Amino acid sequence: MASSDVKPKSISRAKKWSEEIENLYRFQQAGYRDEIEYKQVKHVSMVDRWPETGYVKKLQRRDNTFYYYNKQRECDDKEVHKVKIYAY
Repeated sequence: MASSDVKPKSISRAKKWSEEIENLYRFQQAGYRDEIEYKQVKHVSMVDRWPETGYVKKLQRRDNTFYYYNKQRECDDKEVHKVKIYAY
């Protein structure tokens, strides 16, 4: 492992929706913990985002297929508790 690999120290579950939770939901749907892991694995410096909302627009999965997301919220209230929040 490279020394630049950052591992989370703790984990918690989301309790209510926010813009941060929305983006975490999108990263976790694509198979990543969060933006930090995505950038490490894919070696990118920026993530495609919708300019209007700031939500993640497009992510490349580990199998190199793409997920495309809408401008609007996609994480329903019933899905919020599934989102993991990692602390570094």
